[in-house]
Amino acid sequence: MPSYDPPAPIISGLRCRCPRCGEGKLFRGFLTVAKECDACGLDYSFADPADGPAFFVMTAVGMVVIAVFTWVEVAYHPPLWVHFVTVFPALIIGCLGSLRPVKSWMVASQFFHKAEEAKFSSLGAHGEGGFGLRHKARD
Repeated sequence: MPSYDPPAPIISGLRCRCPRCGEGKLFRGFLTVAKECDACGLDYSFADPADGPAFFVMTAVGMVVIAVFTWVEVAYHPPLWVHFVTVFPALIIGCLGSLRPVKSWMVASQFFHKAEEAKFSSLGAHGEGGFGLRHKARD
């Protein structure tokens, strides 16, 4: 089996490439993660960033655009139609333009840090209390 030197998650994320080899495409559509890497064969079934990328992108882009909107309003007092023509396109373009690289970065981070869903061990393995708690008998 070949050895891979995976690129940093931010590098493969910004390039929207495979987190293991850095060459294969990560997406088969705009935001649909492919089943596997077309270069190294990495199975992407581990990749589940859920709503994280959308939340981070909407928050960051919204803060920047609204800050600029507020500054323009206070400094120049433009008519309302100027805000409609500038703010909505800025929000849409900013979110759509950054959503794909952010999702790719989160998938690459999951691979790099070997992230997976939390699992509970059986109750018997951790004593009566479960969740890793052990109770000691008091005298």
